[in-house]
Amino acid sequence: MRNILNFLYSTRLTAFLFILFSIAMGIATFIENDYGTQTSKALVYNSWWFEGIMAFFILNFFGNIFRYRLLRKEKWPVLMFHLSFLFILIGAGVTRYVGYEGIMLINEGETTNQFLSETTYLNLVVDDNKVQKIKHEPILLSALGTNNWSYSDDFKGKNYNINLVNYIPWAEEKLIEDENGVEYLFLVESSSGNRHEHYIKSGTIQNIHNILVGYETKDKNATINIFKRNDSLKILANSEGNFQVMATMKKGSLKKDSIQDFKLRSLYTVSGLPFVVPQYPSKGIMKTISGPKDDKKLDVIVVDVTANNKTKRIELTGGKFNNENTQEFSIDDLNFRLWYGAKTLETPFSIKLNDFQLEKYPGSESAASYASEVTLIDKTEKFDYKIYMNHILNHKGYKFFQASYDLSGETEQTQLSVNHDSLGSFITYLGYSLLYIGLICILFAKKTRFDDLKKGLVKIRKKKLSMSIVATLFLSTVSLAQHGSGHLKKRITNQQIDSILQANMVDEKHAESFNKLVIQDDGRMKPAHTFASELVRKVAQTENFKDMQPSQVLLSIIENSRLWYEVPVIYLAKKDNKEIRSALDLPDSTEYARLSDFFTDRGVYKIRESVAEAQKKNIQSYFEKDLIKVDKRVGLLYNAISGSILKIYPIPKDENNKWVSQPETFNTNFEGKDSVFVRKSLPLYIQLLQTAKRTNDYSKANQVLEGIKKFQRKFGSEVIPSEKQIDSEIAYNKFRVFNKLIKYYGFTSLLLIIFVVMQIFKNKKWLKSVIKFLIFVTLCFFLLHTLGLAARWYISGYAPWSNAYESIIFVAWATMLFGLSLGRKSALTITATAFITAVTLFFASQSWLDPEIANLQPVLNSWWLKVHVSIIVGSYGPFSLGLILGIFSLIIMTFTNEKNKKKMDLNIKELTIINEMVITVGLIMLTIGTFLGGMWANESWGRYWGWDPKETWALISIMVYAFVLHMRLIPGLRGRYTFNLWSIIAYASIMMTYFGVNFYLSGLHSYASGDRVITPTSVFYSIGFVLILGTLSWFKYKKYYKK
Repeated sequence: MRNILNFLYSTRLTAFLFILFSIAMGIATFIENDYGTQTSKALVYNSWWFEGIMAFFILNFFGNIFRYRLLRKEKWPVLMFHLSFLFILIGAGVTRYVGYEGIMLINEGETTNQFLSETTYLNLVVDDNKVQKIKHEPILLSALGTNNWSYSDDFKGKNYNINLVNYIPWAEEKLIEDENGVEYLFLVESSSGNRHEHYIKSGTIQNIHNILVGYETKDKNATINIFKRNDSLKILANSEGNFQVMATMKKGSLKKDSIQDFKLRSLYTVSGLPFVVPQYPSKGIMKTISGPKDDKKLDVIVVDVTANNKTKRIELTGGKFNNENTQEFSIDDLNFRLWYGAKTLETPFSIKLNDFQLEKYPGSESAASYASEVTLIDKTEKFDYKIYMNHILNHKGYKFFQASYDLSGETEQTQLSVNHDSLGSFITYLGYSLLYIGLICILFAKKTRFDDLKKGLVKIRKKKLSMSIVATLFLSTVSLAQHGSGHLKKRITNQQIDSILQANMVDEKHAESFNKLVIQDDGRMKPAHTFASELVRKVAQTENFKDMQPSQVLLSIIENSRLWYEVPVIYLAKKDNKEIRSALDLPDSTEYARLSDFFTDRGVYKIRESVAEAQKKNIQSYFEKDLIKVDKRVGLLYNAISGSILKIYPIPKDENNKWVSQPETFNTNFEGKDSVFVRKSLPLYIQLLQTAKRTNDYSKANQVLEGIKKFQRKFGSEVIPSEKQIDSEIAYNKFRVFNKLIKYYGFTSLLLIIFVVMQIFKNKKWLKSVIKFLIFVTLCFFLLHTLGLAARWYISGYAPWSNAYESIIFVAWATMLFGLSLGRKSALTITATAFITAVTLFFASQSWLDPEIANLQPVLNSWWLKVHVSIIVGSYGPFSLGLILGIFSLIIMTFTNEKNKKKMDLNIKELTIINEMVITVGLIMLTIGTFLGGMWANESWGRYWGWDPKETWALISIMVYAFVLHMRLIPGLRGRYTFNLWSIIAYASIMMTYFGVNFYLSGLHSYASGDRVITPTSVFYSIGFVLILGTLSWFKYKKYYKK
């Protein structure tokens, strides 16, 4: 028994559980990404073996309280930390087996006390026409591998069995071609904003969004009837419509009750239904198959129901939050009613939706916030309440959260997430409280490991002061669509274009005035300078173009729109992607393409079909990814030339504060003089600009420009930024503080490396002074870095760590902060910190990250953003510092020899102690930040843990770094070499937590998603670097340091 207890309480088991738990969760996130949340729960999160790991954790944590005598007075911070995880794990168990959640759907004006369960069931009602029996059996199925599920019961002594035969996730009806099959018409429509595919059987009518569409039908009630005549397709509609041929963009009209030729691959709109028939009808058999992963699609299960030795095979369509598609059948005298999906739960009170409120960003369809005005009706009380994001209704243990909404029906519908888990939440929150107190006290209490590290660091620094150090050479290299060529019969050469652009360039002084014009772009109000900068950066992948400032480029596009069809400004992609150039008939060396290059003489978009095919694929080739990016650049430039994205005119008294472009003013109800102004001011401004360039007198152009600005301030006062904000944003754009800091930090760190290495050779007084000066300069750059973040916060109106770009520059700031604070007396630490900060900012400046200041998603519009996100993203700073300190320590080991062994040993000890300190701080921040995120989740959508990839990988990182810090307690893993090596290896979990989740995996935290930037090649290089460095340093460590 003692041997068993020793094993259960051993640090070896702790280490094994850390690694096993991390691997299991890591695999589960990839399963979820490819096969859905339900599959990851079925195979991992809800499995018996995964819960067994957590049970072993509880035993191990409990046993270690006594093994390491944590009940002693001086160990109370560590005791609180270990107790907290016991409570958190127990609370998770209570939540899993006692709590429940679901979703309540309420139409405006309706009252209900019912909601749909989050858990999926096979719901069963059995009756004999006299008595009925209702059963709800949980069913959790996996899209990966095989599923075994069965259920047996009896009704009045009569046994029946239900066995699962097949599970078809994300089911869809597809036509499997077969010459002996029935003919079908394939039709694609998008009336609800999403693509929907329909197969209409020959001779039948299908109801598509209340529009009757028939194929070869004789029913005269069909709104649209498509049929064959002499092998050519015809169309007959009982209402007027129109069509547009996709290839030529030619438009035509559809007459009522008139037979006309039907054109394939053309966009028809009849009775408000937009649809396309992409191919000629074909014969086949309709089958239910598993389609691409799509949470909006329902699943299908096939079950065999057996009673009285008779079996019926039933196909059920359903899934999460679905209680429709009931199947009814009988076997002898037993009547069955089955459905697959949610079961209906009830609250002991009712809720009435009085009003659903949706606020959008100005002039945009993007939701800024949404809320539900409800009345809670209980037996003893009745009150009104407003539920909105991060503001919940809590009554009798039930919590209601504003989850989503549906405006597609006749009445507005709110979707409230419902959670009932009072006991589990209480136990978990108790664990969180102990966790926060214990972790913070670990940093400041006496007789803790962190206190020992601080004392050890003081001792080493005293030894260094009493010794002169001789070291070896230190080397660190880190490698780290209608306007086509038909416009201009003869192509203008690039030299001619450059000459025309330079000759027609607007004066810089006037461009500065134009910079302050406000443009509404996707709901955000931004200065023209910002708009122009983003346009140039996105289309040309550069900050300036042809020696023109961004605002000069935008003015040139407005003034000479036809010329810009021939300007080579669209960045194609890397030159090794020759397929794009081949598709456009361009030389392989072409870097920038003209807009006219993308269209034939007849105005056909050359890459339309290739782009459409690429967008359908889940896994895209290198060529297809670049093709989609190029298509976006083409669209952006095309819209800029047409003037449709230059939204500079606010619509007076518009409830959504919408602004429109000059072409849109003709379709907008401006009144009186305003209608004349908005339609004539921009053309007049362009005309006066052309005159001004000849006379060098911009006074009249300035007057019109000021008139537009006054119009903006008069009718757009509710949303227009202040003059101070506009000036600040322009100054921020021009200074490009974070790009400059790359050079500043980088150059300073290189100088520090040189002089610190020289100091290792010769401990001269002047070297010490130079190093102190460079550290002071680094501090000044850090202050500039801080001011840059503050400026971005002021301009955007929210904390600057809400997207990929912002979080990386914040990580760089946090890295520098902890390097300066924890290593303030260690020149080598500050050198390493400045270097890794420069590298981090360099990554932020790359083209795959957009520095644009964008609108904030509703869920992020909370004070939790400032707390949770700042702490958890800030924790990446200490971990980044730990990475570079680990690298520096192993490099110093590599260059150790017999002569410098003692002196190098002091440097390694110092760096290792600082490394352990920063990793400790990072782990504390990451742990607190992660569980604060759990509290935010509980306050936002009703659960504190949902195995979302981001939170899962954050927990994996906690486990990995906890393992690193506990290695000193594990025989065989103790030592400075092992610790520093693992501080490098462990950083892979942080890279996955940040880049992997944001750019590779899907989930609730994919606000910062974008291009996949970590390629297999970069991973192989990183692994190779660590292997080489680890091997070389191991031999030196074994020779000179291992005892």
